[in-house]
Amino acid sequence: MSETAILMLATLAGGALGAIFFGGLWWTVRCAPLSNTPAVWFFGSFTLRTTIAVGGFLGVTRGDWRNAIACLLGFLAARGAVTWLTRTSAANSP
Repeated sequence: MSETAILMLATLAGGALGAIFFGGLWWTVRCAPLSNTPAVWFFGSFTLRTTIAVGGFLGVTRGDWRNAIACLLGFLAARGAVTWLTRTSAANSP
């Protein structure tokens, strides 16, 4: 596989990891206050999201700094997308 294709896949994987991480954060912030034990929600969500993100980064980068940069760019792009999508849906809800 060419180097360009590998970098594109690393960027897409970073986007997926970012969507999971920041989407999970958004979901936790919306659901935890309604729970009887919000601290458990926040701690459990943080632990799960961080484990998935770090494990994903380690799997994608495989020790290559170019893959790490591409994955990080995808991760940050997903942050912007999740922020935009959640603001849009929050503004449209009654």
